[in-house]
This record gives sequence, structure tokens and C-alpha cells, in this order.
Amino acid sequence: QSASGIEVLKVRRNFYMLAGAGGNIGVQIGSDGIVLVNAGAASATGQVLAALKTLTDLPIRYIIDVDPGPDFVGGNEKLARAGFTIFTNALGGNTAALPNGGGASILSHESILRVMSRAKPAYAGGALPNEAFFTTRKAIRMNDEGLEIFYQPAAHTDADAFVLFRASDVVVTGDVMDTTRFPVIDVANGGSIEGEIAALNRLIDLTIAPTPYIYKDVGTYVIPGHGRLSEQMEVVDYRDMVVLVRDVVADLMKQGKSLDEIKATRPALPYETRYGTEPGVTEAFVEAIYRSLSAPAK
Repeated sequence: QSASGIEVLKVRRNFYMLAGAGGNIGVQIGSDGIVLVNAGAASATGQVLAALKTLTDLPIRYIIDVDPGPDFVGGNEKLARAGFTIFTNALGGNTAALPNGGGASILSHESILRVMSRAKPAYAGGALPNEAFFTTRKAIRMNDEGLEIFYQPAAHTDADAFVLFRASDVVVTGDVMDTTRFPVIDVANGGSIEGEIAALNRLIDLTIAPTPYIYKDVGTYVIPGHGRLSEQMEVVDYRDMVVLVRDVVADLMKQGKSLDEIKATRPALPYETRYGTEPGVTEAFVEAIYRSLSAPAK
């Protein structure tokens, strides 16, 4: 726990996880500066900056958004303005004309920019990503490390992504994975149970299991949207939970049961004490599965 009130967890030699600022934040530090994945909530920006100061005096260069939720992007504007664009030298110092006045670049998939652009209340212009990509994969290089950003369509919303830090062997997600609760699948905004499962399978594919007995290797670390630092098996367990509850709901639907009847059977009962402690989260998860499976095939 840092003096700022943010929990700072060292994941690798130059990689940290910040917890307690809303959504979890991934922090890569190197000769180019700081790369953040997620920016946390707007109310926690001062604490995040204070926590970063305990790690390095280098400037924030990039903020990568992987989830459009306010607990992930609320800090975009202030954190970006506290940093400096990586393109300063290329522009000859003439950065005033840039959308954020020469602050750190904010990068996201186009879907995240689209969701943020139509948000009510509206985000300030400086909070919106000023670099967007339309492909399913975007690769950049920062701090002598390759970064790959993978768009995950129709997962917990229609705007999700993962960032793989190849040398650090760390993957940072949004709320596709949340170790504190059942996944929140926003069917009205493009989320789906099948897309959620596909995204978790992709996350598993990006990870390598630890091999402690031979190499004392901890394997790939996964920083979820909320909750604790995880390894591959924990992602597998989370995926298996989602699949099992999906299958139970699908079977009850085949029996002709209504949504209320399905809720009454408590199809997620084996996992409620672990993922359903928040009021209403279990019912919302079951209903999202039902609505998703009831939607006409595209």
C-alpha cells in the first residue's frame, strides 16, 4: 500500500499493477517513459499520479484504453495532460496544435472511442483517445518491448481489448475478466455470452502456464479489470465457471422455462459465494445469458 492509498504491486522488474483507483491499471516503465493500460476513475487521478511518482520521475507517454467504463477511462484527461507525447521530437516541439496540447497519447480500438464519444454525460475532448485503430490487432513498440493490442468483439460489451506485453509476459484486460464478481455482459450494448467465452478463450491462448519445478517460472501474469493478479489457471477456472452457468441456463431454456423460472433454480449457485456477493450481480448475469441466448442469430 503506497502513501497515496493506491495499492502498488510489482509484477515484473519494470512492470507494476495499481489497484484501488477504480479499474486495475497496468504500468510499464522504461527508457521511453511510462505506458499505462487503463487510467482508473477520474476521482482517483491525484492518487494515481502520486503512486507513479513513487516509482519513477519519467513522464507518462501512452495511455492504452481497453474498456470504455468510467472506472477505466475517467482519469484519461488529467493523466494525459500530466505526461508528454512520444512524438515531441518528431514534431520539433510544436505540440500545441495536438488535441491534448502535447500530453501523453491515448490509444484505443475504434469501438472504445465510439462508446466514449456518445457517452452521457459527455467526456471532455482531452479524455477521448487521439489514436484509434480499426483492425483486430495493433502492435507498437515502447520501452524496448513489443506490445500487442487485441480487440475482442461482442464480449462483455462491443468494446473490449487486451494488451499483451511480450517481454514482460503480462496481459492487461478490462472487465472481460473480473475476479470479484460474475462478468457483467451488457447485451444492450453489443455484449454476448458467446463473445465473453470467446474472449476468455483468447486470453487463455495468450498466456503460458507456470513451470515452477524446473525453471521456477511463474508463467504469464494477467491483470484483470478488477480483482487480484492472476495466472493462466485462474483464467481457465473463470472461463469454466462462465461456460458451466451458460450450459445450465441453455438446458433450462430447452426445457421451455421462462427467465423467472430459470432464476428460481439458481443456476449459478455453486459460484454465488465467490462471484455473487454484490447485490443483484448473480441475477444480472443469469439474465444476460438468457437474453444473449434468446437473441436471433446474426
